[in-house]
Parts: sequence; C-alpha cells; structure tokens
Amino acid sequence: MKKGDHVELNIESMAVGGRGIGRIDGLVVFVTGSAPGDRVRAKVVKKKREYAEAVVAEVLTPSPDRVEPPCPYFGYCGGCQWQHVAYERQLFYKRELVRGCLEHIGGFKDSLIGETLPSPSTYAYRNKMEFSFSDRRWLLPREMDLPGSSRGFALGLHVPGTFDKVLDIDACLLMEGLANEILREVKEITRSSGIPPYGLKTHRGFWRFLTIRHSRALDQWMVNVITSEYQPACVRPLAHRLADRFPAVTSVINTINAGKAAIATGDRELLLFGLPRIRDRLGPYVFQISANSFFQTNTAAAERLYETVAAYAELSGGDTVLDLYCGTGTIPIFLSCRAGLVTGIEMSPSAVLDAERNCRENSIDNCRFIQGDARHRFGQIGAVPDVVVLDPPRSGMHEDVVKGVLDLSPKRIVYVSCNPATLARDLGRMIPAYELVAVQPLDMFPNTHHVETVVKLIRHLGC
Repeated sequence: MKKGDHVELNIESMAVGGRGIGRIDGLVVFVTGSAPGDRVRAKVVKKKREYAEAVVAEVLTPSPDRVEPPCPYFGYCGGCQWQHVAYERQLFYKRELVRGCLEHIGGFKDSLIGETLPSPSTYAYRNKMEFSFSDRRWLLPREMDLPGSSRGFALGLHVPGTFDKVLDIDACLLMEGLANEILREVKEITRSSGIPPYGLKTHRGFWRFLTIRHSRALDQWMVNVITSEYQPACVRPLAHRLADRFPAVTSVINTINAGKAAIATGDRELLLFGLPRIRDRLGPYVFQISANSFFQTNTAAAERLYETVAAYAELSGGDTVLDLYCGTGTIPIFLSCRAGLVTGIEMSPSAVLDAERNCRENSIDNCRFIQGDARHRFGQIGAVPDVVVLDPPRSGMHEDVVKGVLDLSPKRIVYVSCNPATLARDLGRMIPAYELVAVQPLDMFPNTHHVETVVKLIRHLGC
C-alpha cells in the first residue's frame, strides 16, 4: 500500500477525531467521511509504518447508520464531520470515544459511563460563528468548470487541515437563519467596497474575519468585523447598513488585528453601532458578552452541562468551592446559590473583569476571582475548598496544577472536559487518591465528533 492507492475495506468503529477505522492485513486505516458499517473504496492520502490515512472515494455498501447530509458544503468545510451519521448513533459513538480513552489512556476498565445527553437542537444551535475572508477562493469540485467561477474574494470557512483555503459559503446550518442573512449582507458590502480582503499568504489586505453572536433569550445580535488596520471610514458604512437592514442587530464592533496570527481577536476594539455588549441567559442568570469574551456556544446544552456540574458537586449551602479555570464566571455564578463561597481563578484579565461584571449583573456577592495562572495561585486560595471544579482547555491540566489540587485534597472534584484523551490522562494522575464514581458525556456540538464530559471524583478515606 502506498499514497494514491485505492483500497476496499469495511469500517468497524470511530476514532478520536471523527474518522472511521478499517483494517487491511492488520494495518489500521483511518478513513475520513466514513461510518461504522460502511464498505468503502478509499483513496490513501498518507502511509506510515503503523497506520494509513484515507478518504472515501465511493461508498460501496452504506452503513445502516448513514443518512443524507443536508448541507451542500459537507465534506469540504471544516465545520461538521458527522452530518452523514444518524444523530442517535452520533451519541453512541461519542460515548464510545470517552470509554475508549478512559480505558486505553487512563487504565479505567470498569468506569461507569452514562448515555450521552443529547443537545436540545441538532442544527441552528450555535450562538457564535467565525468566518474568514480571503483573496483567493477555494472552489468546490463541481465549480471548477462552471463559467464565471472566480478564485477571488471569499468569505466563509476553512477547508479542514488548511490555513490558506477558504470555502466561500452563503449559509451555515449550525446558526439560525438571520445569521446567514447577515453573512450574505456583509459579503455583498465588503466585496463591492473596493477594499481588498486579507491574503492569508501575502498578509496584505483589509477584511480579515467576521464573527456573529446571538442571544436567543433576548434576541440580540452582535456583529464583529475584524480588520488588519484602524480605518473607521471604511467600516462605518457597513455598520450603518447592517443597523438599517436588521433591527435585531444591537451591536456592531470593529476589532483590529494587525498581527499575522490567524485569530479573530485583536488588541483594539471600536464600537461602530449600538451597545458594547449583548446579554444572554443561562438558567436564571444573565451574562454580558463582549466581542472577544468566551461564552458556551450551545446555550441550551450548556444549561444541561452546568446542572450536571451542580449535581456532581453535591453542594449543601455552606460549602466552599474552587473553580480553577473559571473564564467569565459562568460556573461560579451557576453554583453561587448552592454554596457559601466560590473562588474562581482565571488567566485572562478581561475574562476576570467580565466575571466580576456578571456577578454585579446578577446581584451575587459570594463569588471572588483571582487573576493569574492556576499553577502560581494556590497560595491565595485561603481555606481548603470542599469541592474543586476543573474546566481546563483542550490540552488538559498542567502536572503542577494536578499536584496542587491533590495537595489541597478536597472532598470532591468535578472535572469538565472537552477532550477525552487529556481527561483520561489527568484522571490517571489523580488515582489512587480519588475514586472515579461517575462519568457523564454530553453533546454540545451535534454533527461533529466533539464531546463534552463531566466527571465526579471522591477522595478515598485516609487520603
């Protein structure tokens, strides 16, 4: 077998990352675009000694799990990977991904894993989307020979695994309809402006990113246009047109990113229209969301996530809680009515300011926040907490943080993870001081391979 070969194989299971797994003569082949139960003809795109990677060229016998994806960009855009898999089977495979990581990485053979909690919505569930501008549009195969197809201006999403290939799109099914109207309007305005989009290879051009946020609870929309320079005369006409065209748009922001890093944030924000923040609701709590602050992108599923955290924390009203990666304070605020004192530690200064602002918004006075790296802030915590909540980034916890938590020796630990592999690694470091008593997968991102997991740990007697 070598790169470029076509092979026929049966797909047996799903791997971390969302690809199907097949085997040829004992060699594992990871196949993009497949589903367990498929028999496919696949093209090999990478061959290593231990494994191969391939993409589906033809589905010879479809799996019973396979459905027709509704999105015309599916398979080319990086937003979804599992639209071709029936939703109830997506939930099953997400549970299996968690189980496999806990067993093979963490060594947990008999961990009690609940069925994956579904998202209330499988489409139109995202309250935030980021789109990229490009001066070189990536054409779909069906567009290659169409007359008038241009490789110029693009506003859309990246082709998976690339930094410079942007697929121009007119609609994304993961956001509500008005978001797609805003997307098309911004595309028309910027394309006809005569001002060039940003070149991802040349690093020249003006228009860089478009971020759209929505508060479903209050039906407020924020549009954030990220540009490479501070040129308010170029962006104000766009803001006025959006405000006139869409009354629900309550905020238009211009963020300046003059660096080469391909991130939809920057060092300077200019309010072009309306309010500097929108407000959204999680359960009974209201949160102010600024242009570059973090907020769970699936609001309805986030409520289920935080209710699970609260149930696993087993708070009785007077407990002290420590949240080591508190962000803008969503978990501390959600737990505040059930605890005596909640302390949050967060690296980002702007996130801490947002957390404090959100406490004032909700008249909460039993949360306090410490800004800094959790590794160096254990000395500022004070009394030993009854419960520690961990919600780290995808990379998981630094081993110094794990040591700090074990030294605190709280009665209970609740770990919230967006990466089953690093979750399993970190849990392995906490045994034998703690017992793993509950594992609950949740689906925050339907039609993708991503899975959120909440884990409950109880300190062993004598530890």
